[in-house]
Amino acid sequence: MLEEYGYVVNVDGVVVKGDEYLFIERGENEDHAAGLLSFPGGKVEQPPGSTEALEKTAARELYEEVGIEIGDIEYVCSTTFEADDSTRCLNIVVLCEYISGDAYPRATDEVAAVHWLSYDEIKARTDVPGFVERFVDCAEEARNSA
Repeated sequence: MLEEYGYVVNVDGVVVKGDEYLFIERGENEDHAAGLLSFPGGKVEQPPGSTEALEKTAARELYEEVGIEIGDIEYVCSTTFEADDSTRCLNIVVLCEYISGDAYPRATDEVAAVHWLSYDEIKARTDVPGFVERFVDCAEEARNSA
């Protein structure tokens, strides 16, 4: 039964500074969405019994990928998808409190560039996958209802 319904859990960290969202341009060698804009994030790699798995994953990935520190997180939305290699994934999008750091491509094998973009700029671009646009819409709604 687990094989039929088991998922790799991925956390995407949405960071907003002023009115701009932090995006990464995914490296050309990435297995999923290479060269496209996305939020920084990655797989949950916490051992069984861990607490705050989403928080720790978001903090680790944002630091590893773009060198920034975050504080509190807030759930935004989630979705499931199948990766190119048929791995089933549960993607959880969280809004992250920006604490410090100047974002740069720290993990150069995964991140080709970083961009701070407003909601309108994101909507005007053609290199934002549809699923990322939905995440931005959900994050914008969460920010406006706070």
